[in-house]
Amino acid sequence: MSTVVRALGLSALLTLVPVGIGVGVADDRTPEPEVPVYRATDLADFDTTTTVVQRAPFCELVDPEAVTEAIDDEGELTDYANGEEAEALPGGDVSHEYGCVWSTSVAEARAWVFAPPVTPQRARELVRTAAPRGCTVRDGAPAFGTPSVSTTCTRGQQRTVSWRGLFGDAWLTCTLTQGVGAPEAAQVERTGRWCVAVARAASATPS
Repeated sequence: MSTVVRALGLSALLTLVPVGIGVGVADDRTPEPEVPVYRATDLADFDTTTTVVQRAPFCELVDPEAVTEAIDDEGELTDYANGEEAEALPGGDVSHEYGCVWSTSVAEARAWVFAPPVTPQRARELVRTAAPRGCTVRDGAPAFGTPSVSTTCTRGQQRTVSWRGLFGDAWLTCTLTQGVGAPEAAQVERTGRWCVAVARAASATPS
């Protein structure tokens, strides 16, 4: 092999070595993406006036840690879409909403958004009829959209705390059901945090 050829080969090798080292160093310095940490937020500390809820599926966007914080378990998920027959609805009716239910043997967290748009006038009607027999409206509850309403319903040994409200033209509902043995004030606070997580998920855009 000629001296010229050997020199060229050595020159190429010396060029590749620092390039390879540089790539390795750059790879070592590339930060790993951070997974967002779930932070529970009280409803009173959450500004619902700036939240724009989508009338679309959102269950997969609900943070699993929010579910666990609500019902002390990851629960079993049942979700349904507009136009589907859903066992989660009374009598297995056809759904006109996008909803999800996470349940355990002792607790249940629900959330749903109406598929059709809702006007402010219709929302006020929904507020007026939100408390059937066995339910009471919680006066002074933090806002959950405009207008909104919060109720507490007791049926047998189960108590359900809920918030409902209008976000733009989207009517969003979130509920948390526990046994009546649970302190009501603690359940109300927990439901408020659950509703914040629901609102955040329902206002997000899937990537």
